[in-house]
Amino acid sequence: MAKFVSDYIVVENKALNSDFCVIEVESAINLSDFKPGQFAQIKIDNSPETFLRRPISIHDVNVDKNRFKMLIQVVGKGTEALYKLKAGNYLNIIAPLGKGFSIPETEEKTLLVGGGTGIAPLLFLGKYLKANDFNPEFLLGFRNSERVILTDEFSSIGKVHITTEDGSVGEKGFVTDHSVLLDKNYNRIYCCGPDAMMKAIARHCINNNIFCEVSLENLMACGYGVCLCCVVNSVRGNICTCTEGPVFNVKELKW
Repeated sequence: MAKFVSDYIVVENKALNSDFCVIEVESAINLSDFKPGQFAQIKIDNSPETFLRRPISIHDVNVDKNRFKMLIQVVGKGTEALYKLKAGNYLNIIAPLGKGFSIPETEEKTLLVGGGTGIAPLLFLGKYLKANDFNPEFLLGFRNSERVILTDEFSSIGKVHITTEDGSVGEKGFVTDHSVLLDKNYNRIYCCGPDAMMKAIARHCINNNIFCEVSLENLMACGYGVCLCCVVNSVRGNICTCTEGPVFNVKELKW
């Protein structure tokens, strides 16, 4: 699949709260090759301390307008600079990168599980599934009510289940504690979030014979298999997350 290095113009930078924003960018490049689960490598020009590109999930795509969105959480100088971008600014981006989620070939009951910024690639995946006549459900985990974001967007696609650690919204606990997981009728579970969460979901799926794919959030400096900083241990040996993933069937990973 072709990868493009291009300058994208920021169409909108929408702050969701003090820690999260959604940046929408536009390019002359046709984005029809973008697939759910892929990512982009972003050059941070206005942050002197940030030397390397930052890997950001593709959150949503509008092929007709050549635009895509990224969900950003402020965790350091680089993402802080992204949070402060204004409409009209430019971002140099390499995309699309990596291998995305596999798509069911037959009618299957699917659950998309995300925690924190791990919800980012699930919106695009959910829309893609919906457009292909599937009815995905979502299980989203947040720290507390102040961190609950984008539920309207997900609700427009399918049923949404929520957990918060303090119980202020939805069920109390982590996503792995939610009662919806007692439903053994799911055929596929897609997951993205903290490693501990994904490993717990993976164990649940293996124990219940449910197909499961996870999108890893490993550090990536290059995004195309040169720097080797994103290597993960798999049944095929050590492989690069950026080129062989970031999406993996859980049975491939030596967790």
